[in-house]
Amino acid sequence: MTYRVLYPSMRWPANREIEVASMGDLGTAEMCDGFEEVTQEQWAQCDALVTVNDVPAEYRAKLNKCRILVTPKVGFDNLDLNAWSALGIPICNIPDYGTMEVADHAMALMLSLMKGITFHTRELKLSPAQNWRPALNPYGKRLSVCTLGLVGMGRIGTAVALRAKAFGMDVVFYDPYLSNGVDLAIGVRRVHSLGELFGQSDVVSLHLPLSDATRKLINAEVLAESKPGLILVNTARGPIIDLDALYQAMKNNQVQAAGLDVLPEEPANPDHPLIKAWAADEEWIDHRLVLTPHSAFFTPESVYDMRFKPGEVALTYLSTGRLQNCVNEELIGERR
Repeated sequence: MTYRVLYPSMRWPANREIEVASMGDLGTAEMCDGFEEVTQEQWAQCDALVTVNDVPAEYRAKLNKCRILVTPKVGFDNLDLNAWSALGIPICNIPDYGTMEVADHAMALMLSLMKGITFHTRELKLSPAQNWRPALNPYGKRLSVCTLGLVGMGRIGTAVALRAKAFGMDVVFYDPYLSNGVDLAIGVRRVHSLGELFGQSDVVSLHLPLSDATRKLINAEVLAESKPGLILVNTARGPIIDLDALYQAMKNNQVQAAGLDVLPEEPANPDHPLIKAWAADEEWIDHRLVLTPHSAFFTPESVYDMRFKPGEVALTYLSTGRLQNCVNEELIGERR
């Protein structure tokens, strides 16, 4: 039997050989550039869906055979889990495609600030001779005397912890959802409140999903408990940080610097006070904020995995019944 895997809104406009290759002999990939281009017959007869964006209700109503939806990314907060669960359709993500890349990027943001990479580059560009000042590093510290705090100790958090340990850093984490013993398994410390974590960390890096519980989790109250000189790194989801609170914390020197790959609004809102001050090179924020455009995940290798793995996950379920990375299994069970 050959299964029909529908890609109703392709993220990659050309060169679709990767998706086709992921089908092997088990399936066929049917690719459309937008939901409105999918035919009635394709909606009705597809066995699986692969999509970054949620399928509007008007199109969900046309599904007759679909047995699984795979979203080719880690986050699934943009998908209506209740609606898909009501249809009995499992939703699976691809949590492992960018683990190494995001962990590397979190370390890169930390190192860029702590080793003055962007600071020295910009200063030297202004005057290569006059600003050749190797002893001037505003946030430099020996990494092995620093504590790295991790909020979230899943795949990426663990990968960051192992990298930081290789630098000799003391690693501590906060994750109320993990069972006991994770700290012992990889030789890190555990705390049981954000306040305790922020109060002892020189750097805090965020590695948790976005949900109602984590939206603006890093707020003014949490930032007020920061150890003096804190550097905050976020490669997870932008809305986890209350950006207004971060602006005030940096303005008041509660937080020394921040490296952000994600923001609550993307692209960056040029009118937000923090972004506006950074873009205008205001003196108070100079060299204290490093931004990257949600690019932590991006390498040729991760893009390949992002495009190949969804087909594998869909066809494994269709051909064997084995679910991988299902994010709504409990909701489906509640409706049975």
